[in-house]
Amino acid sequence: MNQVLVVDDEMAMRAALEANFRRQGWSVTTASGAREALERFRLAPCPLVITDMRMPDGDGLRVMQGVRALEPETAVIFLTAFANVPEAVHAMREGACDYLVKPISFEQLKEAATRVLNPLWGKAPAEKGVDFIGSSAVIRQLLERARQVARTDADILLEAESGTGKELLARLIHRASPRSQRPFVAVNCAGFPDTLLESELFGHVRGAFTGALASKAGKFELAQGGTLMLDEIAEMPLGLQPKLLRVLQEREVDRLGDTHPRRVDVRVIATSNRTLAGLIAEGKFRSDLFFRLNVIPLSLPPLRDRREDIPELVNHFVRKYAPTSRSGGVRFAPELLERFQAYDWPGNVRELENFVRRALVLSPGPVAGPELLPEAGLRRDAPPSGEVEPGLTLRELERTLLEKTLEATGGNRTRAAGMLGVSLRTVRNKIREYGLPPRRAA
Repeated sequence: MNQVLVVDDEMAMRAALEANFRRQGWSVTTASGAREALERFRLAPCPLVITDMRMPDGDGLRVMQGVRALEPETAVIFLTAFANVPEAVHAMREGACDYLVKPISFEQLKEAATRVLNPLWGKAPAEKGVDFIGSSAVIRQLLERARQVARTDADILLEAESGTGKELLARLIHRASPRSQRPFVAVNCAGFPDTLLESELFGHVRGAFTGALASKAGKFELAQGGTLMLDEIAEMPLGLQPKLLRVLQEREVDRLGDTHPRRVDVRVIATSNRTLAGLIAEGKFRSDLFFRLNVIPLSLPPLRDRREDIPELVNHFVRKYAPTSRSGGVRFAPELLERFQAYDWPGNVRELENFVRRALVLSPGPVAGPELLPEAGLRRDAPPSGEVEPGLTLRELERTLLEKTLEATGGNRTRAAGMLGVSLRTVRNKIREYGLPPRRAA
């Protein structure tokens, strides 16, 4: 499945995408325009096409129509340097799997590519609910509630620990909803400086502020008719919360510098790894916004509360990563699976996924056993209780753990994220939150 056709009239862009995909083990074909893309696709069809939207000899829609005429199941992702709401909506209606606005990191593009090729993320019929790895009673109950919620337009508040799969569940609710043919747009509320988040959400007009050389649609407008996921909603600045509340109540946005509101038809799914009710008591989150978001509350259980799902998850990750590793025939010994089910997995499913991926690479033979636990970054046992000083707040404990992990990795954030079982983005956000000294970016 790791085959892609990259179409872009800019040579530098084509070369960069080709190099990055090849480093990840993908087979890549490139084309400089719509005509060449269709010629290459006829000779060598592939499951994924990533195409620029605007090119001298035709647009991305022409490319999509051409490849779909040959292979109807081919996934198509559009890239564009010009965010345009009607164009985005039209592209999604015509069957695009995603519509991404440049500049975009390769990690974002790779995530989108993996998502559209993985059947787990596919469009499931609404009557069948949503797909999720796990068959425990708590997961079955969650999916039944999610199936009911998906039929409605009600906003959702999804509170759960980091690494449990909040975005996956949000996307699956969207796929199972009547809005499934419209865009799913995600925005990380902790990923932008306070001064830029308002523009990112609501957009701006030309000249609204220094550097606003052209008008720009915000995420609410880009999600028109579909679903907007507000990730890490707890990190939204207090000053911006009343503006979000107004948008949710009135279903209209005011671009920065504009003189008239714009109507939006969007279903909002807000996610948080912190309990918003507790933040209200601390004065860090508005109660009226909380009640407006909390129309339908959902919660994903941590992995320690669904241990019976661990073998199923391990098998899924082995199938996912074994084809791209040198250890395609590795299986996990029963003793190792027993250790998995005894471990609390503070990083939840993400930590388990990271461990399985490392174990496939590090295993010296066809059977991965308990001896891999320390080598792959998983402790055999919990640290002695004496290492934790009584009276520390959870915030102080989190900061101390992050500092020690960064010290242990020589400041390498990517390795620290893997050891902690969280995303690189979370590590970066926490470094900024706690004001830790600058470290190496990788």
